[in-house]
Amino acid sequence: MARVQQEFYQKFAPLSQHELQKPIVFVVDMINGFIKEGALHDPAILSCGDAIKRLLTDIDCRRIFVADAHPPKTREFQSYPSHCVIGTAESEVISELQPYVEELFYKNSTNAFTADDFQTFLGSDLDMYRDIIITGCCTDICIMQFSLCLNAWLNEHNKTNHRIIIPMDCVDTYHIEELHDVQTNNQFALTNMQANGILIVASMVR
Repeated sequence: MARVQQEFYQKFAPLSQHELQKPIVFVVDMINGFIKEGALHDPAILSCGDAIKRLLTDIDCRRIFVADAHPPKTREFQSYPSHCVIGTAESEVISELQPYVEELFYKNSTNAFTADDFQTFLGSDLDMYRDIIITGCCTDICIMQFSLCLNAWLNEHNKTNHRIIIPMDCVDTYHIEELHDVQTNNQFALTNMQANGILIVASMVR
């Protein structure tokens, strides 16, 4: 679950799964390199894994996992330490969620919207769905960039029947003392996404 202040969490209501229409679930960067090992991992992010598992178990719909998979030399490493290199364990989905992987998109940036696999999906499959549920990490980087870009694309093309949903118990970001405060960055990202028309809910309930 996103690590936020309790009073912040209480501002958001749960959403019944029965209200969903033609849903699809994206699980972003729930991989070893952000949770279990490597320069950018934070083991506490694993706490949202149980909520993601419940969601994937409860909702009978298409599910697409998205994973960082970088070449050994890539432009992103000018901004971040080397991580999730293609062919390493860091770029693999965590074992706890492996049984749920049916489709896997790879990306070479923080933003899944720009990935070739997602662009193909956007052009051919998006209109098969209405509710786009985005889960995973990190709330203020990969989740926010993906959600805001997709939302802007929906606006540009006047896709009025689609909505993007972020369940707060299914996302989280990392914490680095005096550099990247987890509560501050989670709350900023969730507030920013809500202000831009994305539906933020406390959780998805049966």
